[in-house]
Amino acid sequence: MTLIRTTAALLLGAAALLPQPASAQADPAEAQRLHALFEAQWEALAREHPEWATFRGDHRFDDRWTDNRPAAREQRDRAARERLQQLRAIDRTKLGATDLVSLDMALERLQREVRHQAFAGYRTMSVGSMRGPHTALPEVLRFNANSTRPQVEQMLARVGAFPAFIDQEINNLREGMRLGWVPSKPVLQRALITLDGLLGAPEASPIMEPFKTLGSAIPLDEQRQLRERALKLIGEQAQPALRRLRDFLAGPYLAAAPAEGAYSGYPGGAEVYAALVQEHTTTALTPDQIHAMGLELVGQLRRQMEEVMRSSGFTGGWDAFLSYLNSDPKFFHASPEAMLAGYREIAKRIDPELPKLFAELPRLPYGIRSMPAYLGPGAAANYSRGSADGTRAGWFNANTQAYKATPTWSMETLVAHEAAPGHHLQTARALELRDLPAFRRSAFYTAYGEGWALYAETLGSELGLYTDPYSRFGHLQAQMFRAVRLVVDTGLHAKGWTRQQALSYMIEQTGMDAGSMAAEVDRYLSNPGQALAYMVGQQRILALRERAKQALKSRFDIRQFHHVILDQGPMPLDVLERQVDAWIQRSGAVVAEVAR
Repeated sequence: MTLIRTTAALLLGAAALLPQPASAQADPAEAQRLHALFEAQWEALAREHPEWATFRGDHRFDDRWTDNRPAAREQRDRAARERLQQLRAIDRTKLGATDLVSLDMALERLQREVRHQAFAGYRTMSVGSMRGPHTALPEVLRFNANSTRPQVEQMLARVGAFPAFIDQEINNLREGMRLGWVPSKPVLQRALITLDGLLGAPEASPIMEPFKTLGSAIPLDEQRQLRERALKLIGEQAQPALRRLRDFLAGPYLAAAPAEGAYSGYPGGAEVYAALVQEHTTTALTPDQIHAMGLELVGQLRRQMEEVMRSSGFTGGWDAFLSYLNSDPKFFHASPEAMLAGYREIAKRIDPELPKLFAELPRLPYGIRSMPAYLGPGAAANYSRGSADGTRAGWFNANTQAYKATPTWSMETLVAHEAAPGHHLQTARALELRDLPAFRRSAFYTAYGEGWALYAETLGSELGLYTDPYSRFGHLQAQMFRAVRLVVDTGLHAKGWTRQQALSYMIEQTGMDAGSMAAEVDRYLSNPGQALAYMVGQQRILALRERAKQALKSRFDIRQFHHVILDQGPMPLDVLERQVDAWIQRSGAVVAEVAR
């Protein structure tokens, strides 16, 4: 049995639903009313969450932070409920097919947001092992516009407003303590290490980095003055606020933290976890079903990895092979710069091959750069999307600090995941779909986005990657890494696993080093359910591809299949399934008509 077929029954069910029929005569007035709601809600979200507006490339609010005072949160909650009622009042019988999909996706997002309003304790859990209020300032400043004097003034204002933001966060964390919701001790210890990296000399702080690359149109004297003001604000405003946060985290918050942090141990945590699993996977799969799926996939992938080991000609056992792969100097770059060059060389090999698999490619470019040093050598590589207006490229952020622990045979599959044909190709293509509402072009569904990126890794052999047994092993190890997450995340939060049990399982099955696997386990503790979406999404896409191949046979076109997956923008997996089924039906109808 293949990986696709063994999970197809769980993921797809016995029969898929065809798309809900649209009105034979769509009403332009109702469509106009719907799009006016979309635009109003899109604008409101930018004003309510200015950091998110900055990330998406809207720089009108680059001088401020989300207001997290209780009264402001209550106002946002009321507004979300009102928006949901406004959308429910739309007459769906008067909408065309595309608008029906848009309406259902907008409803799903708001229903999720309103559902979370019942999870008061969970909503205070803003400090994670990788990100949170402790990383917010350097992260958002990297996306602030800084080409003109007014834009730099906005940056300075945002730094000046940061202490109030932090004080609000500390108050919210205190409320979480009262409700019995505090992250685990290992998660908080990682946050404290990150904080320490931000509290050195202001001129060397990562917070200062964006002020060192101001636009060339700003006169040099003005640049110097702006940097002096930035240093003063960082030293007198931002860092004291971060020290207050650190004192709180290291003091009463850490003292109240549980040793393990499984959601089953929090008040109402099982209900929260079930909701997070559903939201991240956009399926009805239960934690038990996902756990079983993971165990099956882990077994299959382990057998494939052992087959590749034997094909390499290595005569020793599993442990000896792993030791060889992870210690021989020929498998490692000699410096961070060499590692970065290695990633870029892989990308240059991939890009010319993409037209074999994609009928249209995005125009927005991407680059490969080192991630900020303060994130530490254990941080996972990631992708930063480009801006909607095309003025900011996408970026694959590589952890070059980890060059001594990152073997060359693992790098091809990572480029395919983070850059092309993975995250960059998908998100950049979505931004170009101008016929869709803005919220659909910039949406992110974990199962779709991460599922696509993990699926993109499987396209590597068709793009000239994995040509030797070591890189093939690296690809399978990356797949195994995502498969064990299905077992470990559900094990931690729904089946009573300890942190050490999860860590030992990950090391044993993946063959990866203990340090990076410990960082991963803490990531799952601080962001439950998110890690499930990768493999669930990939398996759905693979199963849909297999379904289309079986239905269309010689008429199956991989480039058209990818067009269907990508060119309606990000969406929940059930909606994606209906889109693919409709394409299969249309493709069959067209062929039948030609045959007559």
